[in-house]
Amino acid sequence: ALQREASAIHAAAPLIDSYERFVTRIDDELTRARLFGRSFGLLRLRPLSAVHVSRFTPSVLEVLRPVDRLGAFGSSELLVSLPEADDATTRSLGKAVRAKSSVPLAVSTCVFPGDGADPQSLLAVLASGVNTLKRGQTLAHSTKALQSNAGPLVNSERMRALFATAKRVAATRIPVMINGETGSGKEVLARAVHENSQRSKAPFVAVNCAAIAATLIESTLFGHERGAFTGATDRRIGRFELADGGTLFLDEVGDLQLEAQAKLLRVLESGEIQRIGGEKTLKVDIRVVAATNRHLEESVAAGTFREDLYFRLNVFPIELPPLRERLVDLTALVDHLAARLRPRRPPRFSPDVIAALGAHAWPGNIRELANIVERLSIIGGDEVTAEMVPRALRVTVPTASPAPGEPAMRLVDDGRGLTDRLDDFERDLISAALTSGTGNIAEAARLLKTDRGNLYRRMRRLGIRGGNDG
Repeated sequence: ALQREASAIHAAAPLIDSYERFVTRIDDELTRARLFGRSFGLLRLRPLSAVHVSRFTPSVLEVLRPVDRLGAFGSSELLVSLPEADDATTRSLGKAVRAKSSVPLAVSTCVFPGDGADPQSLLAVLASGVNTLKRGQTLAHSTKALQSNAGPLVNSERMRALFATAKRVAATRIPVMINGETGSGKEVLARAVHENSQRSKAPFVAVNCAAIAATLIESTLFGHERGAFTGATDRRIGRFELADGGTLFLDEVGDLQLEAQAKLLRVLESGEIQRIGGEKTLKVDIRVVAATNRHLEESVAAGTFREDLYFRLNVFPIELPPLRERLVDLTALVDHLAARLRPRRPPRFSPDVIAALGAHAWPGNIRELANIVERLSIIGGDEVTAEMVPRALRVTVPTASPAPGEPAMRLVDDGRGLTDRLDDFERDLISAALTSGTGNIAEAARLLKTDRGNLYRRMRRLGIRGGNDG
C-alpha cells in the first residue's frame, strides 16, 4: 500500500504548476472567459493538518475534469482552475474534492466575474476564505436565492406561466428538454427545475456538450481509470457520478456526436455507467434536463441525432422565447443587470434608453443584453442616455466575412466628417475593450496593446467615463 501511495505521489508532482505559471494560466483563462461570455471558477485546497500537497493530490485528481489544472500555493496548499465553471459547478466540484480527498481539507471557492475581474482579486478572495464551504452545506442555491436571480426573467405573464409549468414538472422525475436560442436563459430555467425538485439539496451539474472536444466527451461524462488511454495519468470522476442523486444539465445536447449519443442513451436506459478503462459497473440516480438551440426534429430527419435518444430526452419539452418576443421584460432585466454590475450604485437607465434598446433585434438575447448594459455603464457612468445606445450597439462582432470585392463596411451619410467618424470608432473600440476587461483599465490597455497612461489620455479626450484600476 505504501508503495502504491508513493507511486501515485510521484506521478502527481509534474501535474502541479508553479504559482507564477498558474497565475499566467488564470490570466489566459480569464481572457477566454471574457471573449466567449463564460464563467470561470477557482478552488483553494488547504489541508487541516500539516501535510505536503503530494499526499492528497492523487485523490483530488480523480474528481477533477480533464480541463482543470492545479497550481502550488506554498508547499501544503493547492489551487485549482476550473474553466467554464459557474458558481454551482465550482461549489459542486469543491464539495466532491473535499469528500474524495485522502486528507481532511478546507475548500474555498471563487468565480469570475462575480468575485473579481483579474487574477489578483480572485486570488485575494480565495486567500480571505470568505467563500469556504462549510461542513454539511448544500451545493445548490436555495429556492429563495434562485427566485431572486430569476425574478427579472419571470416579470411578464408569459414567463410567469412558463416558470409555473417548470415548477410543476420539477415535482416529477421525468426528463425535461428546454428549447431556446443561444443566450435566452436555458440554464436559469434548468436550475429552476432543479431547485423546485426533491433533488434540490443534491448537486446540479452542468455540461456544455458543444464546448467539449469529441475525443473528451465520453471521459467527461463517464470518467476514466488511470492508464485508460494516453495521458490518463489518474482516475477522473465523470459528470454522471458527480450528479448522482441530483440533476445533470446537458446544454447544447444537439451537438453530441452519434457515437456519444449511443452511449448516453444506454446510460439513461440502464442507470449504470462504466468509467473508460474500468470493469466495475456503477449505479447512478440522476434527473436529466437537456437543452438545445437546434430543431432536433430536423436533426433526427437528417440522421445526425438519434431518434430513440430524442424521445428519451424530449419527454416534457419547454419552449423558451427569445428576448425580442418578450420585450415587456426589458426594463426589469436592465435594472437587474445594472444592479448586479454595480450593486451599491447601479447606473440609471431612463425610459428613452429602454425604448432605444427595445428597437434592437437582440440576436444574442439576454447574454447580449448583459454585454450592452455593461458597455453602456462604462460609456455613461452613473447616468445612461438614449444618445449612447447606438454607439454601444455598433460594437459587434461580424457574423460573416464580406464577399470578395465587397467592402468590409458601408458608409452611411449621417452628417459626420472624417474626424468625428474616427473619434466615434476609437470611442467604440475603447468601450469594447473596457467591456471585455470588465471595466479594468489595465486589462483594456493590454487588449489594445497600449500602455495605461496612453489609454487614460484617450479616454479623457473622448469623454469616456468609468473604468477602474483593479
